[in-house]
Order: sequence, then C-alpha cells, then structure tokens
Amino acid sequence: MAETSKDELVQLIRKFGAYLTVKFSNIFSISLNNMNSRSLGAIAGFAVAVVFTWRLLRTPRGPQRRIQKRQAASSSSSGLPSQTNTTSTSSGVCSTSEDLRAQNVVDEFFQPVKPTLGQIVRQKLSEGRKVTCRLLGVILEESSPEELQKQATVRSSVLEVLLEITKFCDLYLMERVLDDESEKKILQALEYAGVFTSGGLIKEKVLFCSTENGRSSFVRQLEPDWHIDTNPEVVSQLARFIKYQLHVTPIRPERTASNVFSSPSLEQFFGSI
Repeated sequence: MAETSKDELVQLIRKFGAYLTVKFSNIFSISLNNMNSRSLGAIAGFAVAVVFTWRLLRTPRGPQRRIQKRQAASSSSSGLPSQTNTTSTSSGVCSTSEDLRAQNVVDEFFQPVKPTLGQIVRQKLSEGRKVTCRLLGVILEESSPEELQKQATVRSSVLEVLLEITKFCDLYLMERVLDDESEKKILQALEYAGVFTSGGLIKEKVLFCSTENGRSSFVRQLEPDWHIDTNPEVVSQLARFIKYQLHVTPIRPERTASNVFSSPSLEQFFGSI
C-alpha cells in the first residue's frame, strides 16, 4: 500500500515536471531577456526542491530484496509454511527502514548549527560595546585584597571568555588593593596568562583603587553597558545607573532589579563550561 502511494506520487511529480518543462520552453522561446534574476532564482529553487523530494521518495530496492531473502530463509528453516506472514513482516520492516532513512535525511539536512563562543558572548551581552569588571572572584582565584598581597592567580577557566569579550568590547578591569605590590602582582599575573597579547586589553585599562566606593566611581565615570561584580552592595548601588549588571555569586540571590543577572561564575554565565 505504501509502495503504491509512493509510486503514484513519483508519477505525479514526473508529470508535473514534464508540464513545467513545456511551460519553461515556451517562456524561453518567447523572450529570455524578459526574465529577471528573481524568476531564474525561483525556477532553480523549485528544481532543487523537486530533486530533494525525489531522493527522499526513491525506494532502495537492494535492501528490500535482502530483507525478503532473509525472511524466506528463516521461514524455511523453522518449517513454517505461512508465506503471507513472511511477506507482511518483510514489508513492515522495509517500510520502517524507509521511514527511518527519510527521517534521518531530514534531521541531518535541518540540523541547527551550534553557535560559537564569540556569538554566545555577543548575544548574552546584548551587543554591548563597553564592559567593566572587577578582578577578585571573577578573573582572579583570590577573593580578598589581603590575599593579593601574597599572590595573584588568573583563573584558567575564564580566559577563553575573557579574550572573546576583548575582541569586540572595550573592557576595563578594576580592583581594590592595599598596596603597590598588589598592583604589580595583578599585572604580572594577567600578562603571564596572555591577556594583553590579544590586543583587546592593555595595562592602562586595569584600574586600581583603595575603597569599594572608588570602584563604583570608576564604573559610573566609564558608563559601561555592562558591569560585572561580586559585591552585592556595589551591584545594588549601580543598578539605576548601569544598563546591565552581572552579579557573580555562588549563591543565587533574589533578583533586586530587572537589569541585574546572577551566575556562579563569568564562564558559566556564557555557558562555556
């Protein structure tokens, strides 16, 4: 039944193709110059659609014969005389195989293209062109200015996202420090990690201050599209001045404003891990 329906549809496509061939030949014989690029594009697109439909509906004769032979051999070895059941089973298996094959072709043809990390970053940042970000707890492993007096370590998991941001955003990094040695340790850690080699971020865009309010002042002066911070008080203070903010915190807080988002880390916000 399924085979008859497919044959009828194939014959219909052939007749329709012959009809179109006559029509197109008449059109071309009248005046080829009167057809514009859109008409030719429509004809080409229709031809591709017909070919694709034909390939989907084409019945694989080889596998069907092999399936029938295997079913017949199985029936004869078991001593069952029912040829009707064998034919019905073979037809059902073949039909299922054809349906799966057609579905696989369609799924492969329409399989969505996975976006790149750069595309995800641009989408998440809503095409924002300027970003400010604190260092402690976001870019660096350390979480307090006291720890920076001993060492500064760049989180390896955040590097890929950070470099993607610098490709199309004007990025400023900032942090509260207790002494000049802490500043040097931070710059050395960033340089060693290769943050400055991409060309999107320079040392002059790494800002230091002595208070949390000083960081808030930096952000307000720079007027970024996004600010990334771990301090809930700073995030709350800047909510009415900055278009978007990302609050990096291990504990998901209650959303205080519609323009404030939260995530356990910068890289998780962009889905890179």
